[in-house]
Amino acid sequence: MLDPDVVADRRRLKRKLGLWRTLAFVLAVVAILAVVARFGGVGDLVDKARPHIARLSVQGIMMPDRKLLEMVDKLAITDAVKGVIVSIDSPGGATSAGEGLYTALRKLSDKKPTVAHVGSLAASAGYLTAIGTDHIVVRRTALTGSIGVLIQWGDVSKLMETMGVKLDEVKSTPLKAEPTPFKPTSPEARAMLDKVVKDTYAWFVGLVAERRGLPPEKARELADGRVVTGAQALDLKLVDELGEESVAIAWLETKGVEKGLKVRDWKPDRKLGDWPMAESLATAIVRGTLSALGLESGAEAIRSLDGLRSHWHLGAGENPSNSGGIGR
Repeated sequence: MLDPDVVADRRRLKRKLGLWRTLAFVLAVVAILAVVARFGGVGDLVDKARPHIARLSVQGIMMPDRKLLEMVDKLAITDAVKGVIVSIDSPGGATSAGEGLYTALRKLSDKKPTVAHVGSLAASAGYLTAIGTDHIVVRRTALTGSIGVLIQWGDVSKLMETMGVKLDEVKSTPLKAEPTPFKPTSPEARAMLDKVVKDTYAWFVGLVAERRGLPPEKARELADGRVVTGAQALDLKLVDELGEESVAIAWLETKGVEKGLKVRDWKPDRKLGDWPMAESLATAIVRGTLSALGLESGAEAIRSLDGLRSHWHLGAGENPSNSGGIGR
């Protein structure tokens, strides 16, 4: 007959073992859920392991996005990805964002057939992204073009004068930190920025001529900032075909992609701090404060200090003619 103390010890041991087994099970479930949350679900993981066409979406104002570029590189080395559709709905944005994505797409196109599909808008850096692919399909009423570069800034020096605010500064050279919204722009600063814009503009036009097979003079003629419809862009040889995404898929199939493959959305792996932001939180607070005080011109001046941009927007008081609702 076992000693009562031994029996009690065995029971306590069994309870502890049961507790640890339960904890291990819970941790395993949590780990599985974490993997599911990270990769979009078990079903999504399975689907992306099968041969498919990847869809990469470029939407809204474009800003430099390291995670997006990393994903493009991943598409190139993923065997299950047989072709890539770049779905664009963007007015453009930072020129450097368009440059980075263009370069990444050209590298991707060396390994997989790529096609752009424009649903409603691909202007400026958005169009630069499109010519990074092998083929461009647009809807007839979509807008594209706006080939060009700009730098914008405000001038709130009169506002500061009205408020009794004066700017003092000490700087190493006259062109340091120019332009500034806090004083009128000097001829020297304007000439400097003119050279910057012309240099990048020449680069952009050169890419259009190269990628679209246009004579340099014709590409420069089309790069006057105009936006055109998809139908006009086809006539001008800025795009290749009109139609829906099915047309883009059909083109991929002519390049060896198996018929009937499903299209799967690919999105960058992001943490909270990875999202590309057009402005810092501090700048947003300053803008909001100025606007709340009725100093819209000051807020607009701060807004304009975004660097070199390739984007298109409607002017104040204008209404978009297409149903996409493109706004400023």
